[in-house]
Amino acid sequence: MIAQKPQLRFLGDPSIMDRPKVALLCSAHCPGKLILDTYDLAQRFRAKGITVISGFHSPMEQECLRILLRSPHPVIWCLARGLLQRIPAKPVDCRPAVAKGRLLIVSPFKDNVRRVTAENAVIRNRLVADLAAAVLVPHAAPGSKIEALALELLAAGKPLYTFDHPANAGILGQGAQNVCRFDLSQFQPELDQPQYP
Repeated sequence: MIAQKPQLRFLGDPSIMDRPKVALLCSAHCPGKLILDTYDLAQRFRAKGITVISGFHSPMEQECLRILLRSPHPVIWCLARGLLQRIPAKPVDCRPAVAKGRLLIVSPFKDNVRRVTAENAVIRNRLVADLAAAVLVPHAAPGSKIEALALELLAAGKPLYTFDHPANAGILGQGAQNVCRFDLSQFQPELDQPQYP
């Protein structure tokens, strides 16, 4: 998906990148039913130890981050700017997970890039999708950048899952699979992989 892979910068344990990953991308405004369904799915991911990579920028993505950080399993947060000088306490307190080595923060941008722009967010979201084996899009609003990226990923043959809901008709009609068909077993951690207390 990305013509030339950028040099990634890491804050945390880069070996987390070796785990099989599911990308999470969601439009900013999400219908109520999809919010509830996404909460349930995030709790399943947490229980099964699925490693999720996301920009955790939209409100739904941030709520998923809250859920995922309440587990002993690692999470990958990809920034649309350079690496942070300080770990944020808001909107989600990431400091405990970073201290315990469970949150890997990744950036494709140089440290002097300090502002999140729409262009940087597009680059970040493409990278998130590229680094994952499959992509979960709880909601792609019609005409949104998330829908455009989802359609691009589907055209390229990337496994992409969403909820069977009229609000997702655009990507379902182009081949997005119903999330109930998502086989999570390939993303569950191996017994010999390190556990993150």
